[in-house]
Amino acid sequence: MTDPTADKAFVAFERVQKSYDGETLVVKDLNLAIGKGEFLTMLGPSGSGKTTCLMMLAGFETATHGEIRLGGRPINNIPPHKRGIGMVFQNYALFPHMTVAENLAFPLEVRKMGKAEIEAKVKRALDMVQMGAFGGRRPAQLSGGQQQRIALARALVFDAELVLMDEPLGALDKQLREHMQFEIKHLHESLGITVVYVTHDQGEALTMSDRVAVFNDGVIQQLAPPDELYERPQNAFVAQFIGENNKLHGVVEELNGGRAVVRLDSGEVIDAAAVNVGGKGRRTLVSVRPERVEQREDMSAPGLDAEVLEFIYMGDVFRTRLRVAGSDEFVIKSRNGQGQRRLQPGEKIRIGWATEDARALDA
Repeated sequence: MTDPTADKAFVAFERVQKSYDGETLVVKDLNLAIGKGEFLTMLGPSGSGKTTCLMMLAGFETATHGEIRLGGRPINNIPPHKRGIGMVFQNYALFPHMTVAENLAFPLEVRKMGKAEIEAKVKRALDMVQMGAFGGRRPAQLSGGQQQRIALARALVFDAELVLMDEPLGALDKQLREHMQFEIKHLHESLGITVVYVTHDQGEALTMSDRVAVFNDGVIQQLAPPDELYERPQNAFVAQFIGENNKLHGVVEELNGGRAVVRLDSGEVIDAAAVNVGGKGRRTLVSVRPERVEQREDMSAPGLDAEVLEFIYMGDVFRTRLRVAGSDEFVIKSRNGQGQRRLQPGEKIRIGWATEDARALDA
């Protein structure tokens, strides 16, 4: 997905700020362009500003400063029901006294559509989420996953070009949640709609999105496709927040053509890709993913000494916690394959990784 510029974007936030008390900014000077047909996820911890951004786009919150545009036109002063945006919430927000079909017909009746057209659209939306046989039931007669499908169908029923989803799978169990992630992704691809999705679940964001905007403290820390976010985090916050990550603290001894020589606080010296570091003598945090760490057979090979503290069998992978460079929280993950040896607590091993897999970031 190409990065859309603001003037061509389907959805654009331009210098948007939000404050509830006139002093503290919950969203700070946000510039974000979302392309037509894109699946963009706003990801971040609680209080990072992601849901506030979604609510400003929906019209349930008003921007304190800046402009939000949809299809090229400013929508700051347009009420929610006139924005033509579909909305899916975690709590489904279905009317309990109405049947499934009546729930879906409601937004169409509000738009003064004819009866025959409403019936056709309701049928099509129910078929879309494989719930065609459930039109006569009430929400209380459905499982959580079925209710979430109906909520999704209701967001799609009036041919909305933009659908906003706020933690829509948070109430479902793990297996159903994963299944629904793929269902929503496939619906997005087949219908060509634009989706803005909010979650604090990194796995969900990586699975579903074309691009992910990682929020913290009201600011987008990094905006990138999932693989780039995981493989090439731009700062320590993104590295820590996306996936599991080992961190080693130290000081930059040398910088040389995109590489940093780092002396760890424990005394060892390692090489890392210089991503976001100050000059020589500045503190840095070196980030290494657990699955990129290898055990070296030769104890004198380049790398670091490690002591095995804990071995956990997780089915498809082995997760081993080590004491490395003074830290007891260093983790390696290895695939459960033939001939893969289980390491024993107390065992001394040598570990290493490719220089480009270690990233020297802000301290």
